[in-house]
Amino acid sequence: MAQDAVDLGIAENRPFPFLAIVGQIEMRIALMLSVINPAVGGVLLIGPRGIGKTTAVRSLVEILPEIEVSDCEEGVLFADLQSEASRILYPDCHEKLISGQTISHFEPVRLVELPLNARLDDVVGGINERVAIQQQRVRLEKGILARADNNLLYIDEVNLLEDEIVDAILDAAAQGIYTVRRGAMSGTYRSRFVLIGSMNPEEGRLRPQILDRFGLRVNVRGLLSKEERLEVYHRVHQYRQNPTHFIREWDAATVALKEEIILARELLKETSLAPETLETGMELIHRLDLDSHRAEYTMFEAARAHAAADGRDVATVNDLKVVAPMALRQRRSLFMTNFFANQSEEDQQIRDHIDQLT
Repeated sequence: MAQDAVDLGIAENRPFPFLAIVGQIEMRIALMLSVINPAVGGVLLIGPRGIGKTTAVRSLVEILPEIEVSDCEEGVLFADLQSEASRILYPDCHEKLISGQTISHFEPVRLVELPLNARLDDVVGGINERVAIQQQRVRLEKGILARADNNLLYIDEVNLLEDEIVDAILDAAAQGIYTVRRGAMSGTYRSRFVLIGSMNPEEGRLRPQILDRFGLRVNVRGLLSKEERLEVYHRVHQYRQNPTHFIREWDAATVALKEEIILARELLKETSLAPETLETGMELIHRLDLDSHRAEYTMFEAARAHAAADGRDVATVNDLKVVAPMALRQRRSLFMTNFFANQSEEDQQIRDHIDQLT
């Protein structure tokens, strides 16, 4: 017992501090809003290599809040058991609550990464090959999507994913659950996650179906100021020379930010949109001629999160001005505009012929 543990070569996870990132205000705001309000629908970071996209996402680990997780098979929480119908809808959990047992616990939100070389079985789950060989029995195991339930799912180089994996992610994101079938065996897993992706547009475009799943879109460029770029060099140099010391220098600010996020998430429950905010937002959607209803939903939810982060329970037009570009960019489709225009012209020709015949 007195002997030192064998060094297995496993690296410690010591991410670069979120607050130590220089500049990139819009990127940091978008990531913060997605943590405060998961209803924002996630974030897509678009930009060239080497500008800190992945570093920023991984730095979220130290500021992620805790969430309440149900211990009941039905997955319900205390708020779900306040109605009279709960004893019928969730009998087992209702009995546990009445008998004084705990029905939930708190655990930190995690950042789950989806590797670019992941197989479909890694993503959705499948038969555990080791158990099948060693124990001569078949067992289904959860995949990355199931482990991402109630957490953040991060996909680097999301535009390079295989189509079958993109389809699996889209299905899980839309339904909040997904089913795996392997022969006679099947399993259904919960998969409600906040999707965060990053991509370099030089390496290929992103399929429209998955692009629409990202609530906020941020165009990330390299810093233009010489002073800021020099500050990036100094901070990265210090971090690589002595990561522990550098991280400890930012510990107090990181803890304070985490507490602010927790307070903002609580305040968000009471945060509403001012009437003029709703009116301005809908007029903006109308002028931009956007089809997707996710546009206004994302914009308004991001505005509420921005207000809560500022300690206010009413989102104003100023909040809208901050989040609107992130929520609405890249939502217009020239193809769909032309499609509907051509269809309208064809419909009019049909009506004209009907009028001539009657």
